[in-house]
Amino acid sequence: MNDSQKSPSALPGVVLVGVDLGLPHFDAELEELAQLAETAGYRVVDRVACKRRAPDPALFIGSGKADEIKALALGHGATEILFDQALSPSQQRNLERHMGLPVNDRTLLILEIFAQRARSHEGKLQVELARLQYLSTRLVRRWSHLERQSGGIGMRGGPGETQIELDRRMISDAIKRTRERLEKVKRQRSTQRRQRERRETFTISLVGYTNAGKSSIFNALVKARAYAADQLFATLDTTTRQLYLGEVERTVSLSDTVGFIRDLPHGLVEAFAATLQEARDADLLLHVVDASNPDHPEQITEVMRVLREIGADDLPQILVFNKLDAIEPERQPLQRIDAIELDGATVPRIFLSAHTGDGLSDLRGLLAERVRSRFGVQAFETPEDGAGIEDSAQ
Repeated sequence: MNDSQKSPSALPGVVLVGVDLGLPHFDAELEELAQLAETAGYRVVDRVACKRRAPDPALFIGSGKADEIKALALGHGATEILFDQALSPSQQRNLERHMGLPVNDRTLLILEIFAQRARSHEGKLQVELARLQYLSTRLVRRWSHLERQSGGIGMRGGPGETQIELDRRMISDAIKRTRERLEKVKRQRSTQRRQRERRETFTISLVGYTNAGKSSIFNALVKARAYAADQLFATLDTTTRQLYLGEVERTVSLSDTVGFIRDLPHGLVEAFAATLQEARDADLLLHVVDASNPDHPEQITEVMRVLREIGADDLPQILVFNKLDAIEPERQPLQRIDAIELDGATVPRIFLSAHTGDGLSDLRGLLAERVRSRFGVQAFETPEDGAGIEDSAQ
């Protein structure tokens, strides 16, 4: 039985901790961290939010707050404590010693979810690389048992240093091997892209904040059965299918990519460079937004930040505001298609619902216009919808 099938009481309990350092968009309710924890298979038993001018160098939080969190965790029978902010290796080690419980941060939680969800060979390699990179900075904590070793004649440094150096070398070698295997996958994808370019294929990539509904839109447009669920990071592996548009006689490919999230670890962005290459090399990005989420402006900003990081922020975009059916009638837009300013550029915006299908035909019309402007108008008869052969690395 996996964690998703267990009863809530059987799941490991965790206490969530968020520290307001005066930065914008602090989530006092820790709602997104709770969703991440539940996605990873944890049961949230309590949440603690506190304020500090700056992180404590030793414990990130003060010792008094650490004692309070420890008491809460023990009182609820929690087995772990999760911080919404990234912890340094020394802070993580000190907190664990102070509280007597495992302490982890948002970065490791996201890595754990990615490890659970990766299905393709490429996806597993990417997760393994990110995990190894994270672990390489945590040897001082993970190998604290080596302090029991005694240095002998001829040994350099303090207790356990030889073993730690050996472990560092092993992890370094593993990172090198994983990078080489990912480079091979990247070359394979480059070959596929060159083939599409020779066929004058128009490429479209779905990007957006996690749980915005990218996979649902993908399924609706190509009549596919990609996994889609109301949870964070429902899918990780890029899937590409052929998209039929009746107005143009050109091959159009549509790719569903991994979702972005606030504070996505930089190492994870680097590790998923091969997957995100699909977005970077696209002719058009469909930037999917959860229109029903009150925080969607911040989510758009976060997606644009990651796009800049991978060099895809200057690509043409269409903002697709999804989940129209979840917006209250009084908040629904007067126009379903308009344009807004995004990073200094005017970008088309369309409101639709992948769940009900409302607005999908309008989106198809916008896509057909983009292809026509690229290749010219060539009408032909074709099925209204259809799915081609998946060419992602599965």
